[in-house]
Amino acid sequence: MKNTVVSVEHLSFSYNGYKVLQDVSLIIEENDFVSIVGPNAGGKTTLLKLILGLLKPQSGRISVFGLPPVKARSRIGYMPQYISLDPLFPVDVLDVVLMGRLGNGSRFGMFNKADKLAAFEALKKVEMYPYRHLSFSDLSGGQRQRVLIARALVSEPKLLLLDEPTANVDAAIETEFYEILNTLNQKMTIALVTHDLGFVSRYVKKVVCVNKRVIAHPTSKINGAVINELYGCDMHMVRHDTILDEENISD
Repeated sequence: MKNTVVSVEHLSFSYNGYKVLQDVSLIIEENDFVSIVGPNAGGKTTLLKLILGLLKPQSGRISVFGLPPVKARSRIGYMPQYISLDPLFPVDVLDVVLMGRLGNGSRFGMFNKADKLAAFEALKKVEMYPYRHLSFSDLSGGQRQRVLIARALVSEPKLLLLDEPTANVDAAIETEFYEILNTLNQKMTIALVTHDLGFVSRYVKKVVCVNKRVIAHPTSKINGAVINELYGCDMHMVRHDTILDEENISD
């Protein structure tokens, strides 16, 4: 039996009186690979922030590894949708990754040998170790994405959360990105928010549909009817794990 990583029970959350999430219950188990989908303002990013402990629910409860989210944060790696790092800022790849150790008691510029070894290992996992001394601004978009994953991995998390990590990369880079996540999923639980209904279904094990309320489905159960109900209009879902034909496209 798999261990429960994230447990959400009857959770509700509002911004300034506007209900964003309502009566949400959700279980994410050990080594799950979860894709969180839904319309804009449906509550996807809010759900991630609640799991991280950056927000507190108005009602209901949430636990991560059996603990309040804030106390479990050291076991969580997080890659936000937007980063407050100017790509032109003169910082090298290793420095960017070491920023992920700041929550472990390290101060910027005061990293010890263990911090640096952890950064090296994280860069090796995403195949960016040879680039460790290059300027972050000199990297391609796909390489930057890998470095930012390494930054999330450097704290050696057991749960990796990503908020629309492939929003600004092309299809080839997106495929490489999912391949990396697939390898990482062998040792950690992964949950990612995506706006792309063409998720790589051979990797994702569970789809969490968020539109104020939350419904989780095995990937195999997602079809056009489910997507249309979620978004409230006719949509197409493209499955990338098979050859496209009329049977693979639902409307």
